[in-house]
Amino acid sequence: MRIGDVDIPNQVAAAPMAGVTDKTFRILAREQGCGLVHTEMISAKALVYNNKRTRELLNIDGEKGPLAVQLFGSEPETVAQGAVLAQEAGADIIDLNMGCPAPKIVKNGEGSALMQDPALAQAIVKETVKSVTVPVTVKIRAGWCASTINAVTFAKAMVEAGAQAITVHGRTREQFYAGKADWDIIRQVADAVEVPVIGNGDIWTPQDAARMLADTGCQGVMIGRGSLGNPWIFSRTVAYLEQGVLLPEPAPEERLAMALRHLELVVHFKGEQVGVREMRKHLAWYIKGMRGAARMREQLFKAETVSQVQEIIEQWQNNLF
Repeated sequence: MRIGDVDIPNQVAAAPMAGVTDKTFRILAREQGCGLVHTEMISAKALVYNNKRTRELLNIDGEKGPLAVQLFGSEPETVAQGAVLAQEAGADIIDLNMGCPAPKIVKNGEGSALMQDPALAQAIVKETVKSVTVPVTVKIRAGWCASTINAVTFAKAMVEAGAQAITVHGRTREQFYAGKADWDIIRQVADAVEVPVIGNGDIWTPQDAARMLADTGCQGVMIGRGSLGNPWIFSRTVAYLEQGVLLPEPAPEERLAMALRHLELVVHFKGEQVGVREMRKHLAWYIKGMRGAARMREQLFKAETVSQVQEIIEQWQNNLF
């Protein structure tokens, strides 16, 4: 897959997820062969205003590309200024979020609210494309609600404005993440535009990814919630798509080992106090479905130090294996 002048080594992308796809997550995803990784969603305005926490989200130093920085905002010039900063930080691609359903984003006319204002969305894309030399892409939803499905016309407008790829999440804003993703709307967008279309929504297994590609004609797949506590989904999906090989799911000992590596990296980048606290949700995802997971999760959520987490996992390893 090729986006503008950026070669993506395969058809698999990791979705940007707030509070999840930080530097550590991206490193692990890339190690598992993910073709394109994204930062967490970053406020262009906060970036331009040099907000400390926001600038930390833009820390992509030393990471292997291709890497997309995802920005959100509703002011064309501000978004463009943020894009310039992202490019200077090393972004290979600027992705503009026009699909986030979160109320605090939508109420400011950002995220999926922009699908109700195609003219403003087009202005944002045009200004951003004019301001950077890296490709600009746009992530959208099926529409605002069931009665306003406009992904096809909206995507065409974004491409007309200069977007070089479109990612389509097959749900409306009204659905948030409930119900079933409509892959047919992804197919319609893929048929309507001449740039790569990446399909997003309900990819939980390598077989799902293959089926989406076959059913929609999209050029790539984006995996979000299916990767939580499961970085192997990327390597397994690439192997299945490229070789037709369905690799086995990781054994419990592999999952726990990866959880500890994830913890080690998070603590390295963010310090022990913040790292251990942020890892709690990841640890819960890693152990989901394992024997005794509920009790183990309860213990992990009380852990304050790396050594405490290691001790809890070691005790459970001794009982499990």
